[in-house]
Amino acid sequence: MLDILSSPYMIRTILAIIFIAVTAAFAGTYTVFRDISFLVAGTSHAALAGASMALVLDTYAVVAGMNPMIGAVFFAVLLAMLAAYAGRHGDRESVNTAIGVGFGMSMSLAILFISMIREYASKAWSLLMGDILLLTNQDIILMGIMTAVIVTSSLLFHRQFIFISFDMEGASAYGISVSFYNYFMMLLISLSVVVILKGVGAILVFAMLVAPAAAASQIGRSVRTVMALAFLVALVAGLLGLFISFFFNVSPGAVASLLATGFYFLLLALKR
Repeated sequence: MLDILSSPYMIRTILAIIFIAVTAAFAGTYTVFRDISFLVAGTSHAALAGASMALVLDTYAVVAGMNPMIGAVFFAVLLAMLAAYAGRHGDRESVNTAIGVGFGMSMSLAILFISMIREYASKAWSLLMGDILLLTNQDIILMGIMTAVIVTSSLLFHRQFIFISFDMEGASAYGISVSFYNYFMMLLISLSVVVILKGVGAILVFAMLVAPAAAASQIGRSVRTVMALAFLVALVAGLLGLFISFFFNVSPGAVASLLATGFYFLLLALKR
């Protein structure tokens, strides 16, 4: 057992789980408070389209050796910025409409790109399903950099993010640059989606990013408490999912997502 825990792939997996938990604590909490959970689903599928485009560019030697995560970041950020622009006046309906349209466009592009590289389509579809046990050193480095950006930005602008999440008009009246921080928050959420996507896949990003913060918000009595509990829920879910996958031939990401969502429904029932 000790040999397994000290193996390089296991160290990468545990680091990835920590990065995912940290991301869920910060970006997930802002997503729940800002009430833009649908953005996570939209950007995760936009990231899939971007990763597929990167594979096409690499396959046809347009940009040789391009990491799919680079394309994923580009497309995810692009959709988030479009959603932020649509909701620049605080209109959530416009935000959801823009995300929905971008969702459809992203899936169309993803299928188009995958059809162009049929012999390498498994690489793209692996991002849809995810496998946290197959992460490379380069994946971990990129996840670490993006997590560091998310944490640093959240610590620097925490008050502004919370203010515009609960009262955008009040923040504007108070003199806060609502437009700037709205765009910035959307940017961080899109980066967090890519961090989690590589580990659990596009399908399960929503569960691992939103569910821990949603569960924590049921019992947390302050923003800091919600963030701490969200981190704990995501970390425990990830580690338990990894542990269970050793004894049963199942996906650790799927088990972790089930546990995270299970925590939410359990706390919701207990609260009521």
